[in-house]
Amino acid sequence: MSKDKVVALGAKRDKHSHKEASVSDEAVYCSFCGRPNTQVLKMVQGPGVNICSECAMIAVQYLILNDRVPSAEAQQILDAFWGKARK
Repeated sequence: MSKDKVVALGAKRDKHSHKEASVSDEAVYCSFCGRPNTQVLKMVQGPGVNICSECAMIAVQYLILNDRVPSAEAQQILDAFWGKARK
């Protein structure tokens, strides 16, 4: 597994230690879709929860489109991601 595919956020840190949170070689599964990090572009780990890049973009897309009229900049970001993810 490539460690750069998993980004750990919100890991507990010791007050006296400045070490970065380490990511193990075990598969990490998305809490939303259940896919492992080996089947997605990126995985973000939080305290007790994980989300893959695809589920994160679906959530962002939902939040942007909830108003039914996304800004031109938001639409460009969505188009760029979905165009790249399909390739």
